[in-house]
Amino acid sequence: MTTAVVLSKQDLRAVTAFAAASAEVVLEVFEADQPDDSRPRDALGAAWAFARGGERGKALRDAAWAALRAAQGAHTAAAREAARAAMAAAGAAYLHPLAKATQVKHILGAGAHAARAAELVADGDPRVGTDELERTVRRATPVVVDVLRRFPAAPDGGGRVGELIRLLDAGLRAPTRPE
Repeated sequence: MTTAVVLSKQDLRAVTAFAAASAEVVLEVFEADQPDDSRPRDALGAAWAFARGGERGKALRDAAWAALRAAQGAHTAAAREAARAAMAAAGAAYLHPLAKATQVKHILGAGAHAARAAELVADGDPRVGTDELERTVRRATPVVVDVLRRFPAAPDGGGRVGELIRLLDAGLRAPTRPE
């Protein structure tokens, strides 16, 4: 039996703002690859609109799916990851109140995809991804960390993005994280 996690709308807004800020840092990677495709930017706009008090509804969900479709049309792996970061930012608003490890991806997916995009831009250098994760940890508010700690640790699997999610999860759950 899966237990419920209590999540307020303010919790969801904080998580979504964190995810949107994480994805924004690599938006230009996608836009350099696909300058006429605004879907990831639109997804980030929808995420920010929710984070700032808007409603969670069909437009936000549609924007997330559109960013995922944009990822599929990108020419480079880095651009695909940047679009997935935008998709994950819009999808963060749909964090489910279920105490399941898979829900952690809603909180940390944007940051992990952004770190992977940064790595790929740097010819796959994992140090670049680690550096981006450190910035992402510093970006997290106490509310985001509190919400994350209500869920089990991130699950295994997921390739390099899954590994980055687990590193980010560990960094945010650390008793003394950098400020």
